[in-house]
Amino acid sequence: MQDIKELNLLELEEKLSAWGMPKYRAKQIFTWIYKKGAYEFNMMSDLPEEARKKLSEEFSILDLKLADLRSSEDGTTKFLFELPDGNLIEAVNIPASSRGTGCISSQVGCKFACAFCASGLGSFKRNLTTGEILDEVLYLKNNSPEAALTHIVFMGTGEPLDNYDNVLKAIRIINSPVGFNIGARRITISTCGIVPGIERLQKEDLQFELSISLHAADDKTRAQIMPVNKKYPLSDLIKAAREYMAATNRQITFEYILVQGLNADLNSAHKLIILLRDLRLAKVNLIPANPVPELNIYTPHEMEIMRFKDHLFKSGINVTLRRQRGQDIDASCGQLRLKHVKKQI
Repeated sequence: MQDIKELNLLELEEKLSAWGMPKYRAKQIFTWIYKKGAYEFNMMSDLPEEARKKLSEEFSILDLKLADLRSSEDGTTKFLFELPDGNLIEAVNIPASSRGTGCISSQVGCKFACAFCASGLGSFKRNLTTGEILDEVLYLKNNSPEAALTHIVFMGTGEPLDNYDNVLKAIRIINSPVGFNIGARRITISTCGIVPGIERLQKEDLQFELSISLHAADDKTRAQIMPVNKKYPLSDLIKAAREYMAATNRQITFEYILVQGLNADLNSAHKLIILLRDLRLAKVNLIPANPVPELNIYTPHEMEIMRFKDHLFKSGINVTLRRQRGQDIDASCGQLRLKHVKKQI
């Protein structure tokens, strides 16, 4: 049975037309799924009974099963989902006073084995389909306070630009007025630095946010913690970032996880300043590491974090410090999935 969310509006219109149904039914179906959160065709009361029966025979809507749920004292909720093939993925709902952010995965596991991330420890299995990505968004929307899901970040398990076509198709539905209708500037793609993917993004007609995981400002350190740097070294990555900003006039956020004893000292801060000093539209988002004992990752002391941030700020770098969320519920990417994978071994 096909997941109906694999189809964009035009594809669904063509499918319904081939069945002899009017094309306008496609917009009705989109409204029910993406705006009203319908997960069964029988809920679509303005569709004829015959149409609902035909859709139920041919399509599914929501195929995720909830395998685990963790709620933090700060309001963050982490979901572990089981896919129809038994694989596990994670998504996180991060509420705030004026927004609700859904952090979603793009792959089952990850190929890129960043040293600070638990996502790759369970090994890479496969890409998520467009429908599976949208399953996460649909589930988060249906389980957000007053369905207040206002922002989407592709910062969960997997590398979005390694699953480019499915991720971009999902983003277009997330952004579409007849889909989730979440503004492009409220959708963020986070990449570990896949240069060809960044080059492809230059040509897209969406003004989404691009975030690059940097985490070190010299090739030796970055290659040590991010093996992707061996294929796409900093010179190539910064060149691609510069060309992206010139072509799109869009800001790039460089994510920098501060890890105790690794990259949080003032010498590392100075290297970062030199690397980014001529990138006018660059912003640095400092992220104190969530502890991952399996990877010997620990959070720097508060004073060290503030010294690092102040050094960047005084040098003219646009810098922000992300508040830590969900430490009490294994909030780092892949941690909850890893625990369940270990139980199955």
